[in-house]
Amino acid sequence: MATMRYVLLKQNDSIQFVEMPHSHAYQLSALNLRLHKEIDKLTAEHVPSLPNAVAECNDVELHDSSITVVSGLDYINSLEKDFAGVQEKSYPLISLLTEIRALQAQLEQWYEEYEEERIN
Repeated sequence: MATMRYVLLKQNDSIQFVEMPHSHAYQLSALNLRLHKEIDKLTAEHVPSLPNAVAECNDVELHDSSITVVSGLDYINSLEKDFAGVQEKSYPLISLLTEIRALQAQLEQWYEEYEEERIN
């Protein structure tokens, strides 16, 4: 059975948990920190707003229905879509998209292998 880890994201007064394979949770946190470090270099008019990764944990028991748990692949797909829509061709954006897409590909492979294991 796969071990999952949760990355807590906070944006203004909103929080959400992203469920990640334990082996990839740190990558999401590190990617989030890198995006925050580089996002100010983008000069496009419409740069996506980005939550802050504030914590990682092994278990989550929610008591507030307004807080959501999102699959890591769904989150990274949404992140990729948001950044791919930025109308800028500068190096930082290309570099950031490359990092997002690398984690996206890793997660896609992880979920495929996980599903195969569950079937067999």
